[in-house]
Amino acid sequence: MIQPVATATSSGEVSADTVDFVVTLDQVPRWIDAEIRSSLEYENEDPSFSKSFCPDPLASPREADGSNVIVSRFPVDHEINSKIYLWRGLPWNIEVDAVVNSTNENLDEAHSSQGLHAAAGPGLAEECATLGGCRTGMAKVTHAYDLPARRVIHTVGPKYAVKYHTAAENALSHCYRSCLELLIESGLRSIAMGCIYTETKNYPREPAAHVAIRTVRRLLEKQKDKITAVVFCTSTSSDTEIYKRLLPLYFPRDKHEEVMAISKLPADVGDENGETIIHERQIRIKPLPQKIIPKPAQAPAELPVSDVSLAQRNSSYLDTYLDPAFMSLMKDPDQRRQEQWEKTAQARGGWNFAKILGFGDLGGPPLSAAEEYSLHSRYLAKANSLNLSEIAEMKILYRGGVDSEGHPVMVVVGAHFLLRCLELERFIHYVVKEFEPLIQKPYTIVYFHSAASLQFQPDLGWMRRLQQILGRKHQRNLHAIYVLHPTLHLKATIFALQMFVDKLVWKKVVYADRLLQLFKYVPREQLTIPDFVFQHDLEVNGGKGLIVDPRTKYVYHRP
Repeated sequence: MIQPVATATSSGEVSADTVDFVVTLDQVPRWIDAEIRSSLEYENEDPSFSKSFCPDPLASPREADGSNVIVSRFPVDHEINSKIYLWRGLPWNIEVDAVVNSTNENLDEAHSSQGLHAAAGPGLAEECATLGGCRTGMAKVTHAYDLPARRVIHTVGPKYAVKYHTAAENALSHCYRSCLELLIESGLRSIAMGCIYTETKNYPREPAAHVAIRTVRRLLEKQKDKITAVVFCTSTSSDTEIYKRLLPLYFPRDKHEEVMAISKLPADVGDENGETIIHERQIRIKPLPQKIIPKPAQAPAELPVSDVSLAQRNSSYLDTYLDPAFMSLMKDPDQRRQEQWEKTAQARGGWNFAKILGFGDLGGPPLSAAEEYSLHSRYLAKANSLNLSEIAEMKILYRGGVDSEGHPVMVVVGAHFLLRCLELERFIHYVVKEFEPLIQKPYTIVYFHSAASLQFQPDLGWMRRLQQILGRKHQRNLHAIYVLHPTLHLKATIFALQMFVDKLVWKKVVYADRLLQLFKYVPREQLTIPDFVFQHDLEVNGGKGLIVDPRTKYVYHRP
């Protein structure tokens, strides 16, 4: 039976004692009317550290005139914003036309959204059993039975794996789009949907929220006359905070939010449907190669059997179509082995100045592009087969949001790198696995060196090996490395990396002596910062004019 109507707060919160009550759509705060405003810009910032005086030294210069103005990909649209609601609570407690159930391909009750079948009654499970299952990314509709809604739309979210990041992202986007399209086909106009991804399927929360919000935005741009309300429902405080922070990026409520969102949106926000664009799979039409007229046949010279294949590989016609990295693999194995021995002997024969200076053994020959690709592939395949949860729990590195130019961020915490408690080979596998989805496009690294000088760190030889395993795509797509609280020893080490390991990569290091300086490059809301980093910042900088909010960890200027 439908219970009496509950009272909702202005921020979309619902208390635990009202979870069995029915909430009308009028009681759910609309996004445009919500009092919660995600702070896209810091208040009370030090004017001496404005972006004009602290530019990103790695960013390309922009023209001062208006000819290079960036147009927002998600402009303000008050009609669309009026259809968006944010609610902290269960979607099936809201009186709407349809609610979304995240389930598996068999539509089992045990794998459905928790509490849905208990609220709807046994009839829902009986009808689901007659549907014949549902494919991942698709949706099916049933009656709602004892729920206040008219229909239940069932959809199957994807399982997440780093190796298939793009496929999972597009499948999740298709889930949300299928639910909204089925809503329209059924003649319904309002829908409440929870987070379709689940913890059991390992989909990261924040990337999934980006997909959900941008997919809904793109569909409403095309079908806004046929949908009156879309309610984003969250069940945890972390999900609620993520949606409060991301909604202004895709549904800006005024010109200020629209302008601020331009620099904070990810580099890839999908196509007109919200799906990820894969440039490598786009169809390209090129003219056919010109036909080469063969020269008159000449009497072939007598060649040794071992030289026949080498002569064929030197064909200028084949060289124009074969990749150089692939051609290097076609060398004679004995020749490649001999070249490798010569490189190794040459590297060991000279003075190893880095080892003499105490930076570790940097000997050994440089790897070719094909050898680096093969090495990276072996480590990635091994990493995907290992359970590295104990390393993930150490929080040495983890995904952040995006920097001020929209590049995804990987955060590294130096103080968590406990060398005596860590198996370096397993850690390398974890690094390769975590970096794989990032290095496909330009990305940024943020390194917290706060209190890290108290821990033993690996030498430059290990760093060189790790860089070879990550490969040249990592070197090419790395936008910047922002180092917070650098010490003199760290700066000397990075200088040695520039001299002995890779000048191209380590020239991208940008030092930030305090948090406010780092926030000019990477906004505060895009980073999860450990508590001791704030404490270290106050100790190092003497707390000059700074106050740290102990609840939100925001840094403010002292009045």
